[in-house]
Amino acid sequence: MKIFKKILVTGLIFFGLSVLFVLYANYTIDYEAEDNVTSDIGNLPNEKVGLLLGTSKILANGKPNPYFVNRIKATAELYHAGRIQNIIASGDNSRKNYNEPEDMKNALIKLGVPADKIYEDFAGFRTLDSVIRAKEIFGQESFIVISQRFHNERAIYLAHKNGITAYGYNAKDVDKEAGFKTNVREKFARVKVFWDFFFGVEPKFGGEKILIK
Repeated sequence: MKIFKKILVTGLIFFGLSVLFVLYANYTIDYEAEDNVTSDIGNLPNEKVGLLLGTSKILANGKPNPYFVNRIKATAELYHAGRIQNIIASGDNSRKNYNEPEDMKNALIKLGVPADKIYEDFAGFRTLDSVIRAKEIFGQESFIVISQRFHNERAIYLAHKNGITAYGYNAKDVDKEAGFKTNVREKFARVKVFWDFFFGVEPKFGGEKILIK
C-alpha cells in the first residue's frame, strides 16, 4: 500500500506540474505577443514580406478548410492594401499529392496577387521552420505573419526569440465548435516551443538562399 501511495502522490505531483507548465507556456506566449498582433490593417507597418503559414486546403471530409480560406483572404487583403510587397507561402510538401505552398500560391493568384510576388517555401513543416527559414533562407529580419490569432502569437514569440521583428495579421478564425481540436492542440504546441528552445531544436532542412530584395 505504501508503494501504491508513493506512486499515486508522484503521479499527482507530475500531473500538477504539467498543468502548471501548460498554463505558463500559454500565458507567456499570449503576453509576449499581445502588442504585435492585430485584425486591423491600419495598425500594421508596411513590410517587404508577409509570411503566410500553411495549412491543408481541404479537410478530411473533402470540404474546404476555413483556416486555409481565411488565411488566403487575409494575405490578399494585406497585399492589395500595400502593407506587404511580397509573400512567402510556407508549408508542408512532404507527401505525394500534398503541396501547401503551391495550393496557397494558386489561391492567391486567383485573388489577384501576381505570381512573381509569391515565394514558395516547401520546407515549412512546422511554425518554427517557417519563421527561421524566412530569416535564414529568404533573408528577412522583419515581416508580417498571416494566420489565425492563436497561431500568429506563437509565430511571433518564436520570431522575437530568434532576433526577428515580426507582426501578426489575424485572419478570421473559425467557430469554436469547428476549431475545438485545433485550439486544444495549440495549447500543447506552445509547450513544445519551450521544449524546442531547451533542446536547441532547429529547422529540419536548410537549403540554398533565396533572398527577397
